Amino acid sequence: MTDVGSRPTVALVGTLDTKGAEYEWVAERLARHGVGVLVVDVGIRPGVGFPAPLTPVAPSSVIGQEDVAAAAGTSIAALRDGNDRGVAVTAMGEGAAAVLAPLVARGAVHGVLALGGSGGSSIAARAVRDLPIGLPKLIVSTMAAGDVSPYVGAADVTMMYSVVDISGINQLSRAILGNAAAGIAGMAAAYSRREAVADDRPLVAASMFGVTTPAVDAARGRLEELGYEVLVFHATGSGGRALEGLARSGLLAGVLDLTTTELADDLVGGVLSAGPDRLTAAGIAGVAQVVSLGALDMVNFGPRETVPPAFAHRQFFVHNPTVTLMRTTPEENAELGRRIGRKLAAATGPTVLAVPRGGVSALDAPGMPFEDPDASKALFDAVLHEAGAVEVVDSPLHINDPEFAVAAAERLHALIAAQRSTAVV
Repeated sequence: MTDVGSRPTVALVGTLDTKGAEYEWVAERLARHGVGVLVVDVGIRPGVGFPAPLTPVAPSSVIGQEDVAAAAGTSIAALRDGNDRGVAVTAMGEGAAAVLAPLVARGAVHGVLALGGSGGSSIAARAVRDLPIGLPKLIVSTMAAGDVSPYVGAADVTMMYSVVDISGINQLSRAILGNAAAGIAGMAAAYSRREAVADDRPLVAASMFGVTTPAVDAARGRLEELGYEVLVFHATGSGGRALEGLARSGLLAGVLDLTTTELADDLVGGVLSAGPDRLTAAGIAGVAQVVSLGALDMVNFGPRETVPPAFAHRQFFVHNPTVTLMRTTPEENAELGRRIGRKLAAATGPTVLAVPRGGVSALDAPGMPFEDPDASKALFDAVLHEAGAVEVVDSPLHINDPEFAVAAAERLHALIAAQRSTAVV
């Protein structure tokens, strides 16, 4: 592989056995924008490959399909002989990820661009999934007009709809792919010349929902006074997954998980689930955490008419025309308490459970629509029983009471300080 030089460099991740002409066209456009090109061939069928240099104006480095397969612990011959498209797609995605990671780490790649249908998009999505937040990642896909969550996940991936199939260069694809090339070139150039910010404040992640915003705002303010930079994640499923991913990354000093509502959607079948592993990453990684029970009084659905008929008898609150909230029952709250308590008891790092007996959301305050003493009692009793030896701050306050939020922030600060002191010793 030849060096693409000191210019900003974009990695093109693509199946050159089926889309070589399209990638060559895009590579030339990138070169015209002053961007170096690194081609990562993730195709498995025999083909002419990708010439290097491509053209006099688009000199390029190429990582061939054999090298990508080897990085995934297999070979092109084995993937061809296996004749299993799913296995091949998975392997080439893993291989591309393994190839790109060290290049990005040493500053040799400043952006990633991919073109494809469902298979090519899946490979590209795996290739970029674990790359640093902020590194430009653009996928032009025939799948981008639908649900893109399988491709984006919790990463900062940009999806662009190809409108037509990525099959040849024509009047329409020329415009779309030209825009993609110009976009990733500009992003890569900006990324390559980004300035390091002199900010060594430790990072804390916090979870928030609309009905717990006052709590998180107050806690964030106190944590910033104490010298932290606070990253707030909206508890919408993808937000929770992103928080979990960051907790696994080793970048966080602590987690203020005041809003664990996504677990209610996972249990009952709402639309904002972050999956069953929500509230586990910090515990596994040993990250200091203060956890509360924010918005566990509700399950989220879309417009009222989209709520499953099985829930017709339940209590609802129409938050707006696109969001319908359903009150959790005492039985559901008891199960949520058990699940949360068990997860906290299994944590390997400093952990505190903060219980707001005055209510867990703005709708659960006295006199509000979701006030339900029986459901609240079931939640509190179950989580305290399962939490075992976990430290508990049992407060009579509402979660949105500033005093409760500030106390949670200060307790997290104490956990982090103690953990760092122990590490130094």
